[in-house]
Formats: sequence, structure tokens, C-alpha cells
Amino acid sequence: MPSNEQRRAAAKRKLERQLANRAERARRRKQLTIAGSVLGVVVAIAAVTGVYFLTKGEDDQNTASETKDASLSAAPPAAKAKPELVNCTYRDGAKPADKPVQKPTKSEGIPTTGGDAKVSVSMETNQGPIGLTLNNAESPCTVNSFVSLASQNFFDGTDCHRMTADETLKVLQCGDPTGTGMGGPGYEFDNEYPTDQYGQGDPGSQMPIDYKRGTLAMANAGPGTNGSQFFIVYGNSQLPPQYTIFGTVDENSMATLDKIAKAGQDNSNGPGDGKPTSPVTIQSVRLD
Repeated sequence: MPSNEQRRAAAKRKLERQLANRAERARRRKQLTIAGSVLGVVVAIAAVTGVYFLTKGEDDQNTASETKDASLSAAPPAAKAKPELVNCTYRDGAKPADKPVQKPTKSEGIPTTGGDAKVSVSMETNQGPIGLTLNNAESPCTVNSFVSLASQNFFDGTDCHRMTADETLKVLQCGDPTGTGMGGPGYEFDNEYPTDQYGQGDPGSQMPIDYKRGTLAMANAGPGTNGSQFFIVYGNSQLPPQYTIFGTVDENSMATLDKIAKAGQDNSNGPGDGKPTSPVTIQSVRLD
């Protein structure tokens, strides 16, 4: 008769096989990375295989991540409390900044609690205002970067260059000063929440979770390649937890997003993936 330890080991092996099989089935359905890629590659792949690659372009490599069936997605993990003060590392990127800007001048002792846990921001666009609440408690280095870029007027006059209208991915992508999906601030930094809630090699880090309507998250071309490009979720979506969530859209601003979404996108990158039909230009981003 097997011992308790043997039964636990067998159950663990069974779970690992189930997770591996589920991930493989999901991978075959669709692969996806948020951001901009070389258009020709995107269109060719989409046309032949129905797979969409949305890669950030600040890096020439496409890094495919998975988006899956809504039935397989789960809620994001509960965030573990961070220290009251954290230090952030901002590394030089693969290419220089596409618009004059400096790395965040403050990178040590970033506060995450009390009155500093949330940051209120107003983003004015030609389609209407979008109020944002940034979550410093969960993703302080990302918020610190976003605030630094905003204070240097980096986002002013830039176009939101991509919108997706896929069954499991409904996002508006912005933050590229070139408007091509290839631009950035010349530096990069590591992922934060929810990526940092998973241990190295944890199969859960590749399984889809819910990126709910109103979520504000970073686009990237793979782990540790965050820059200036971000996306706003206008409809509930599913992605692996590899895209830093750093805030939310205020409820009274969702009407602006709905207006943009209703106008649609032009499928210029393939079915369900293109530029917003009605251009979206960020006029300013200011701290409240």
C-alpha cells in the first residue's frame, strides 16, 4: 500500500501533467505578446496561422506570450505587501530614446504606503478625458517611471497606435512617441505585479489570468523590457501574468474608452488588430 508521501508525490505529478497539457492546448489556440511588432511579420503570421503577435518594438525580437480561452483564465493573484520604501533599477535600452527624456531621477526610497499608495493622474485626449489611478503599492517602479515620463511631457502629442478587438483581447495601446509600435524612452525596467507574485519556473506564470475592463498595464517584448508603451483594457481580456498592472481607469472616464472602442479599428495588422479608426492623440498627462 502506498504511503502518504507516495500518494502526495503521485498527485503532484498528475497536477504537473495536467498543467502542462492545458498550457500546450492553450498555446496551440493562440499566442500573443502585447505591444507593436514589425508589421510584415504580424500580417504574414496572422494570415497563415491566425496567430497575432503584438510586440513592443523597442526590442527587435518578438517574444510570444499566450492568451487563452476565457474559460481557462483565473483572477490575478492577491498582491504580497511590499516594503514601505523600494529601490528601482532603470537600465539603458537597446536603442536610444525616440523623444528627448531622462531616466527617472528618483530611483531609491520610492514610498508605497499611506498617502503614497495611490497616485491620481489626468490624461487628456482628443477623444475626451481619461482619469487614471496609479497603484504605487503594487507596482511602484512602474508608477515612478510613468510619473517621471509624464512630468517631462513625454506622452504629450503622441498617438495611441494600436487597438485590438479580439475575443479575448480588447485593449488600446499607447505611449510610443513614434506612433509605430517601435518607440520608447531609451531605458527599460523589470516587471512588477502580477509577474512578481510567481516563483521562477512556476507554471502558473504562463497561464492566463483576467485583465479586467479598466485595467492599466505595461506593454513589453519579454520580461524586463518595460519602457513607455502601455495599454488600457476596454473590455475584459485574458493574458498570461507577464504584463505589469499599475493602475486603473476611473469609472467616470470609461465613457471615453467606450467611444473609442465603438469607432473600431482598421484591421491594418490583421483581423481584429489595427489602428483606432478614429485617431486617439494624448494631449497631456498631468498629476492631479
